[in-house]
Amino acid sequence: MWHGRFSAPTADLLLRYSESIRFDWRLWRHDIEGSIAHCAALEAAGLLTSEEREKIVEGLRGIGSDIEAGRFEFRTELEDIHMNIERELTRRIGDAGAKLHTARSRNDQVALDLRLYLRAECDEIAGRLRDLQRALTVLAARHESVVIPGYTHLQRAQPVLFAHHLLAYVEMLERDAGRIADARKRLNVLPLGSGAIAGSTIVLDRLLVASLLDFPEITQNSMDAVSDRDFAAELLAALALVAVHLSRLSEDVILWCSSEFGFLTLSDAYTTGSSLMPQKKNPDAAELTRGKAGRVFGALVSLLTTLKGLPLTYNRDMQEDKEPVFDAVDTIRMALEVNAGMLAGARVNEAAAAAAVADPMLLATDLADYLVRKGVPFRRAHEDVGRAVALCTSRGCRLTELSLADYQAITPAYGPDLFEIFDVQKAMAARKAVGAPSPANVRAQLERWQEKLNAG
Repeated sequence: MWHGRFSAPTADLLLRYSESIRFDWRLWRHDIEGSIAHCAALEAAGLLTSEEREKIVEGLRGIGSDIEAGRFEFRTELEDIHMNIERELTRRIGDAGAKLHTARSRNDQVALDLRLYLRAECDEIAGRLRDLQRALTVLAARHESVVIPGYTHLQRAQPVLFAHHLLAYVEMLERDAGRIADARKRLNVLPLGSGAIAGSTIVLDRLLVASLLDFPEITQNSMDAVSDRDFAAELLAALALVAVHLSRLSEDVILWCSSEFGFLTLSDAYTTGSSLMPQKKNPDAAELTRGKAGRVFGALVSLLTTLKGLPLTYNRDMQEDKEPVFDAVDTIRMALEVNAGMLAGARVNEAAAAAAVADPMLLATDLADYLVRKGVPFRRAHEDVGRAVALCTSRGCRLTELSLADYQAITPAYGPDLFEIFDVQKAMAARKAVGAPSPANVRAQLERWQEKLNAG
């Protein structure tokens, strides 16, 4: 494509080093879509006849059909998806194909293709986030009344409804969906028409192209348009947070499936066994998700590191943007789908959960609240309950096994009704502040999410 300036061919070694067709081939659909819109602008400017435009569109669609069917041969010596398509188009239709690149550079062409690709992926990932939210909500509703210990520092803290715990992840994923929607708005701007750096003396109707490609805005600075990858970095940052949330969910699932917890059982379809130990059932889907989060973080760091020292405008370093972007998108798409499938077949071991929440230590804070309602300042109530816990520890007994006399020896504020505090169902019903896990609150939240998710 530049042989007019050069007298010797590019070294084979450099071709192998610099080609990107092995990974940017996936942009073919977006490259063709952008080229069809571009040739409409060329026709409007009088640079193509209607017959030439029709030949180009027909040729591009034919190439697209061949690629989709697996009949197209990508050529490494043509470097990238843009030249592979353009060269084949010219071979098929002749000189009309050679006119397609008028007033266009690969710099603004790839910027367009990447935006089109990521715009479509934002929509796909948003749908998969919704699918995972639905799976979490269905599992929560199936076990709506189950109470499990909540944990801080991985130590038993207070009782919570299992559904409330799952709905926490639904909330996280909703924030993720919002961030991806925000990123989509900022990437949904047309860069085509910016040329290599300074536009072109051949002026095309960029608003026409924007309309054809459904872009609500066009870029306003040609140098920024071809060098900008903020939109990709922003989306990777949003995906990195998705990965964080999936990894945290995975850790909970892994713990719950362990013999030590025993709260959850996954289906055989989403677990694996051991090549040595016949008794094993491993939560590999969750473990892989936890591990793959690092790949998404690495993709973000890789892109930021590539961009941080680049002068304006385009530099070949920017070819390194695509592999981390593609990998992060693929990883998150698959992880969301796998986790939705894994949770769809999960079931709660209600007996194990009930045994765990029978531990009266989970209601130690409720006991302090009991003293507060008797007029004891909270700090003193906290200390008094702590003394009761210490007494249990020394005796090897439970809070419910201390006598009223034992409690009143600590503070006379305790009365015979203190033992009512250890009724877990009453304790859960009392947690009725906004956002707290009372059964009534959780039911309302489940209904809210079911309505929202069923609406699309």
